[in-house]
Amino acid sequence: MIRSMTGFGAGRAAQGTEELDVEARSVNHKFCEVKVRLPRELSALELEVSRAVKERLARGGVEVALRRAAGRGALAPRVDFALAEEYARAFGEIRARLGLQGAVGLPDILSAEGVVSLEERAVDMEAARGAVMVALGQALTALTAMREREGEALARDLAGRITQMEGLVGRVETLAPQSIEHYRDRLHERIQEVARGFTPDPARLAQEVALFADRMDVSEEITRLRSHLAQTRGLLSGDEPAGRKMEFLVQEMHREANTIGSKSQSAEIASVVVALKAEVERMREQVQNVE
Repeated sequence: MIRSMTGFGAGRAAQGTEELDVEARSVNHKFCEVKVRLPRELSALELEVSRAVKERLARGGVEVALRRAAGRGALAPRVDFALAEEYARAFGEIRARLGLQGAVGLPDILSAEGVVSLEERAVDMEAARGAVMVALGQALTALTAMREREGEALARDLAGRITQMEGLVGRVETLAPQSIEHYRDRLHERIQEVARGFTPDPARLAQEVALFADRMDVSEEITRLRSHLAQTRGLLSGDEPAGRKMEFLVQEMHREANTIGSKSQSAEIASVVVALKAEVERMREQVQNVE
């Protein structure tokens, strides 16, 4: 079943002291383009994340955002021992000079400004790498599921358009011989009018009709159109990414429809070709969403 190129997924995983949130979203793109946004301290993982996305997705503009979760040891206390020693010395001098009783205690040192501060804990890269890969896998699984659901809707729409186009092609196939017969009758009438009752040479008339039929023959174009439609229908139920193949087939359908329109001199066929080209354009718009 085909898949859409638009979707969203999220994941969270923890290893050791590292816990990470990952969000992945994708939109239409001719190729697979991955943009990764992650904290500066995890920048070394960018290539690994991008490679992992490309292993799962064939097409789409994919944006992956990583964030270290707060509240899991994200901050760690730092003690400035040199400053603590200076405070202890200063407190001792104050006690001695002022003749105060009691010793300088630990609470006095710890409460002094700058002795203890909180700073961002250094990242554990191995734990972070493991957590990122697990969370990314969850996000891509959810994103792929959404793309598959949208792909089912796309497949239904495209299948309906293929059926409609097959009907239009069949209409052209029916009308083409009739246009030749109509041309034969018109040619005979015009000769009768010009010749004022002169009976035309049947062999010459047949030759002119045969030349017209050869110029107006669209059997090859109809055969190729049917083949393109059948191939597209087959791609709808396949397991491989089919967007690029479908884009090529739709382009070829448009080419064949143009050729039929340029060859035909029948107003009825021209009307059918207009409807056919309209369906091709609608299909082109939908195929641009297919992975």
